[in-house]
Amino acid sequence: MRITLFFMRLLFVIGSSLIGYSIGMDVKEGIVGLYIGATFSMVIIILEMMMRRVSVRGLSSMVFGLLLGLIMAKIVSNAFILFPIDASMRSITNIILTLSFCYLGAALGLRGRDEFNVIIPYVKLKRQGELSDAVILDTSAIIDGRILDICKTHFLEVKLIVPRFVLKELQTIADSADSIKRQRGKRGLEILHTIQKEINITIQEEDFPEIQEVDTKLIRLAKLLEAKVATVDFNLNRIATLQGIKILNINELANALKAIVLPGENLEIKIIKEGKEYNQGIGYLEDGTMVVVENGRKLIGKTLAVGVTSVLQTQAGKMIFAKSLQE
Repeated sequence: MRITLFFMRLLFVIGSSLIGYSIGMDVKEGIVGLYIGATFSMVIIILEMMMRRVSVRGLSSMVFGLLLGLIMAKIVSNAFILFPIDASMRSITNIILTLSFCYLGAALGLRGRDEFNVIIPYVKLKRQGELSDAVILDTSAIIDGRILDICKTHFLEVKLIVPRFVLKELQTIADSADSIKRQRGKRGLEILHTIQKEINITIQEEDFPEIQEVDTKLIRLAKLLEAKVATVDFNLNRIATLQGIKILNINELANALKAIVLPGENLEIKIIKEGKEYNQGIGYLEDGTMVVVENGRKLIGKTLAVGVTSVLQTQAGKMIFAKSLQE
């Protein structure tokens, strides 16, 4: 894309220079016209580069507001025909009304750009009852990595969106002075690159400069695009749910896919550490489910048969309580 943009700019400079030279030749100042054309093209290119941070949605909303302002100015100006005003005063009044309503319309469009869903770049035509299939990935879901495995299974046949501000946050983490954060950031970028090979990812350029928190930006973008958010962040999950955003929590999916264990069943478990309570031993199933074994402290490092006594469901997942069958 950068190479294509470079050639476009180069062709624009060459074309402007030739047009300037051609116009200059009419007044026998071809070289001067060439320089003027080249300077003009460079000024336009600089303006184009400065507009990178301009939101397309904000610009569209402002144009919509300007059109609304022009219409209102025309209506109000026509109303002044009923009053006995001389031509010069009427002309001044029209200018003042046009400027005022255009300013008010543009300001209204920028402030209420989230509500202007009828603007052409954001028209969303869908059948009644059809659900949105767009999913926004947040930083925690990308770094977690399990989203990659989900994509490989093709169970998640949706349009994945990665906001530009999430990429910036990943880059910031990858450049962190903290070695652990730096490793997490680099892992996230690698996972994102791998996901992009599996399925098509859309990079969303929309940003909200007035908002500092990434989580708040994610919620605003999800509302705008009517999309779901994939995350493992518990706080984002709670806040987004309260605001009506549908969340795809990877932890909840992982817990739902864990094998069902019922009291009375027998398991083989390796005790790897002591528990919080007296004489307890801790082991883990293959899916990561914690198993608390009564009187298992003295059996650390050993694999033994245990009988399930109870299963506790917590926000962090399932906990299985068991008793050694060797007693």
